Amino acid sequence: MTVPSFDYARFGPEGLGDADLLSLVLGNRPAADTLLDRFGTAAALLAASPAALADAVGQARATRLHAALALARRAAAGAPPRPTVRSPSDAAAWLVPRLTGLDHEELHALFLDARSCVIALRRMSQGSPDHTLFDVRHVLGETVRVGARALIVGHNHPSGEVEPSGDDLLVTRRLAEGAALLGVDLQDHLVVAGPRWTSMAERGELPRTSTWGPRTVCEGGVTRGPSA
Repeated sequence: MTVPSFDYARFGPEGLGDADLLSLVLGNRPAADTLLDRFGTAAALLAASPAALADAVGQARATRLHAALALARRAAAGAPPRPTVRSPSDAAAWLVPRLTGLDHEELHALFLDARSCVIALRRMSQGSPDHTLFDVRHVLGETVRVGARALIVGHNHPSGEVEPSGDDLLVTRRLAEGAALLGVDLQDHLVVAGPRWTSMAERGELPRTSTWGPRTVCEGGVTRGPSA
């Protein structure tokens, strides 16, 4: 058997198979073979939870691999998104990288000030493969707590279906109505399915109380919660 590190130095990643590359990350060829036997393809590992990886190869190797995959997702996302959010594409730059490659649904929220500068990014809930809790009161409470004047929410569909469900539309209208009572604009709700996404605002599904804010210069950093 050839040594993967030697082959990598000679031929680069293109000259190695998935098992060889995995063995370099994990430091163990049998563990790499176990993962591919369990999950089938390297692509499937992107959607695997840390618990599923740990069940296959142990906590230490699973943590190492999950961290490497997370770093790869960040690199693939490209440059950091703009500090201002004034279009669905701007919102997608923040939300899609965080909601892609998950095997369960999550709800995330972007909180903006009156100039459309991002104040905070929060994960509001984590659920099952086909459901996550969308607690309108919790989202609005966090909106008040951070002093936001506008917000954008996004959640993912691990099934690959990018269209919003009837329940998605219903809870979005409830959130928009509640936000309006607080003088806050719910600017959009994105549904993310892999690299694809749908904007409810662009579809006309969202009652808008104001327009997207003007591009401006934002100062200070973005607050990210412990789960963000």
